[in-house]
Amino acid sequence: MNGFDLSSAVAVVTGGSSGIGLATVELLLEAGAAVAFCGRNRERLQNAESDLRQRFPEARLFVRPCDVLDAAQVAVFAEASQRALGPASILVNNAGQGRVSTFADTTDAAWTEELHLKFFSIIHPVRAFLPQLQGQPDAAIVCVNSLLASQPEPHMVATSAARAGVRNLVRSMAAEFAPAGIRVNGILIGLVESGQWRRRFEARENRGQDWANWCSELAQHKQIPLGRLGKPIEAARAIVFLASPLSAYTTGSHIDVSGGLSRHA
Repeated sequence: MNGFDLSSAVAVVTGGSSGIGLATVELLLEAGAAVAFCGRNRERLQNAESDLRQRFPEARLFVRPCDVLDAAQVAVFAEASQRALGPASILVNNAGQGRVSTFADTTDAAWTEELHLKFFSIIHPVRAFLPQLQGQPDAAIVCVNSLLASQPEPHMVATSAARAGVRNLVRSMAAEFAPAGIRVNGILIGLVESGQWRRRFEARENRGQDWANWCSELAQHKQIPLGRLGKPIEAARAIVFLASPLSAYTTGSHIDVSGGLSRHA
């Protein structure tokens, strides 16, 4: 298996029904991989699967609803995926969106919910798929993380703390799994086009402003040097690179996909 020829790989993507997850599924299918993906929203999953099967009629594809915070559901998904496609050699952990809150207004319940989401959305899939990854050639785990891990924001205190913890988790797993030949890396995303930003656009005060101008104004306000929000496909390309043998000597690392928003060394 060389470069982006992933025809002998079985890839698993959590949160794969929209956004970065769906873009990653598409790139993996284009590279020839067999792909299993899951999500919580059944309607979105069905729509994504229907579209992908039309566009990739020869693809080996397995889709199932699964809440990655439920260990039992993840175990069932892992077993069913292996029966359908064979043992996984790539696992992409695509965690959920951030929580806007300051230290003063973040309750204990909110802290618990946010930390649980960010950690166990990775811990449960890794535990479930690790036996499959072990022994597979070019095995790789990739975690979708945020620039908040290195550049925290006071209005996203809980998410920033959780993301920093995830960055350390990636490094710890990379060191532990290296003897088994499993690489573990992540990406740090900045502002990427998503349903969350689309909803904010729909709620804009200036109803005459189009999406492109709204995004440009937002990027200017956020001081993004490239002057725009990122696209899901741009994050997906970094994920697939880290999942492929092109990054065979890279583990415990993160690729910055923030359009230059990063200010940390």
